[in-house]
Amino acid sequence: MNAKRKTPGLVWTVVLSVICALYMYPIVMVLLNSFKVESAISTGTAFQAPTAETFAGFSNYVNAIASKGFLQSLGYSLFITVSSVALILLCCSMCAWYITRVHNWISKLIYLLCVFSMVVPFQMVMFTLSQTADQLKLNTPWNICVIYLGFGAGLAVFMFSGFMKSIPLEIEEAAMIDGCNPIQTYFHVVFPILKPTMISVGILETMWVWNDYLLPTLVLNIKKYKTIPMLIQYFRGSYGKVEMGPMMACIVLTILPVVIVYLLGQKHIIKGVVAGAVKG
Repeated sequence: MNAKRKTPGLVWTVVLSVICALYMYPIVMVLLNSFKVESAISTGTAFQAPTAETFAGFSNYVNAIASKGFLQSLGYSLFITVSSVALILLCCSMCAWYITRVHNWISKLIYLLCVFSMVVPFQMVMFTLSQTADQLKLNTPWNICVIYLGFGAGLAVFMFSGFMKSIPLEIEEAAMIDGCNPIQTYFHVVFPILKPTMISVGILETMWVWNDYLLPTLVLNIKKYKTIPMLIQYFRGSYGKVEMGPMMACIVLTILPVVIVYLLGQKHIIKGVVAGAVKG
């Protein structure tokens, strides 16, 4: 009986291991090619590990950082990501608090609109959005966070609302009896309790904003501002030839921050998602 019970688990382990290996294969190839000379990447040796003849050391990384405005694009990506995620966490958590504590048709309508926004494809609104962003002067790294707030509100409000329903109302009532106004109650009582969901939503939104290519390309003035995903396509040498080595190095440098953030907060992602789904 024990052997029969272990067989399905073993099969699933093998299947998921194979899927994981297939998923990691392109990432490993990018990492290996980032240490090769240009000629080795564009030939049949692209799928092989670097050898003594094809190993380029860190020259591709030096080239990627020193040219094409990498540091400037890195600064834009960092600012857009931090400002957008901070705005999403603050506004969406307060919105979810209002939705779960105020029971009227307005709060229900707001919640339904946020949930509905999760199923609307970005491609349906991207051209209208681009024109609206130009008219409202939201086409700079300093203002694009407002657009990310609108697109990230659906998931964030949904997760915050689910977790907020598990917070006893008596805690907030006790704070108000002690003289706290709604703003003080939120920041001193509700906000600290939201830490697990804050971390999980923050990591998920960070991965989305940091890796996003389409929205900044449509909204930002590409001649003035380029985020890291936008910059990658501009690694071109003479006669339009793509510089594959620096491009691979830039991709690796782009992936690393998100991987580090995810590894540091992966347990909080699981806790936050489960907490938000219990009573959602």
